[in-house]
Amino acid sequence: MTVADRMIERRWDQFHTWGPYGLLGVSAVLAVLSAAAGELMADVTEWYVVGGLIVAAVALQVWWHVTRSGRRPTGPDPTDPGPSGSRPAGHRCRTPSPAGTGYYVVRWAIAFALTWINPFFAFYAATGYMDADELLPGRWRRLGLFAAAVTVAGAQSGGLPPDGAVRWTVFAALLAANSGLQMVIAHLTEQEEQRTRERTATIAELESTNAALQQALDENAALHAQLLVQAREAGVADERRRLAAEIHDTIAQGLTGIIAQLQVVANAPDLAVARTHLARASDLARHSLGEARRSVHNLAPVALEHDGLPEALKKTVAEWGERTGTRAEFTVTGGVEHLHDEVSATLLRIAQEALSNAARHARAGRVGVTLSFLGDEVILDIRDDGRGFDPLAVPERTGAGGFGLDGMRVRAERIAGTLTVESEQGQGTALSARVPLVRHD
Repeated sequence: MTVADRMIERRWDQFHTWGPYGLLGVSAVLAVLSAAAGELMADVTEWYVVGGLIVAAVALQVWWHVTRSGRRPTGPDPTDPGPSGSRPAGHRCRTPSPAGTGYYVVRWAIAFALTWINPFFAFYAATGYMDADELLPGRWRRLGLFAAAVTVAGAQSGGLPPDGAVRWTVFAALLAANSGLQMVIAHLTEQEEQRTRERTATIAELESTNAALQQALDENAALHAQLLVQAREAGVADERRRLAAEIHDTIAQGLTGIIAQLQVVANAPDLAVARTHLARASDLARHSLGEARRSVHNLAPVALEHDGLPEALKKTVAEWGERTGTRAEFTVTGGVEHLHDEVSATLLRIAQEALSNAARHARAGRVGVTLSFLGDEVILDIRDDGRGFDPLAVPERTGAGGFGLDGMRVRAERIAGTLTVESEQGQGTALSARVPLVRHD
């Protein structure tokens, strides 16, 4: 309820409290003036009766004021239509009570008696229009309004009881007019109250919906924070896997090559052969050191520092073949494109891992590497004529082993690619990495 609404209700309550006093006073003054003019209340007995009724009306009003002040006002009953033409829409009513009903009936009886003696007391009788909705329950309200209309119509027609057919006709017409007007106002007020209740229910529903929405927003915020934490953890885990793969594909392979060269040196028949393999071991050590530094800084492989992927693969295959003594060939097909650094690094790492596996496990006499540019994708094929294996029987990676096929597959999938392996015992191995062709920015 706004400040303006509270002010209107306070004034309406003041009118309900002091209005009957004022209307009774106005009626009494007009009655005295009319009697002084010699038109009404010529009998002294009527003066005593009127005086007694006025005192009774004041006492009744004082009693109701005290009783009403002790009752706590409540909101409109949502199940009660409350027909009344006596109060503005939106005014907060009080729940009818037996005391209020008794007060209304007694007040009407006093007003009716006063109006019977002097029609000017119709002003006081009009209080029945003011608060029938607050004092009378349910359908009794319409009866209360009709009773008030009877008193007012009687006064308007010249007093009660009407004498003569003409005055009875006038009284009936005035009663119909007063009752009809009050019923129309009551009906309109009832509809307005119904709309007010519906608006109140809608506002309550909107508040409930807003509360539920706020709760959902809070839950979403908490979920978002949780997802950020999970994404951060997943990013850390992914970075750890990437670094592990980088170390495996660079330092581990380089150390493996160094060990192989030193083993040859240990069994070398003469000093010239030993020096050749020592030089290769030294080159591998320097190469691995450079790779380690670039892995830490998340840079491209050394082979890609100055060359594109085709040139880097060509050199890698040639150096691997020279180091292992295996016949190795490299071929490029299609229109060569300048690939994105991540795509080039991924395919080079896959080739390095595949060649390392061929050297350690395949015992191949010949290896062929093909890089194909096919429109919107790039395909890297590595084939060897080694002893092969059963892809379904590959053991799971252990802490002591390398990354192998799993590492190559993860690398390909990281850039939305795929890795397929075909191999049979004694029939060699064919590995194919297919990734999207993403050009260099």
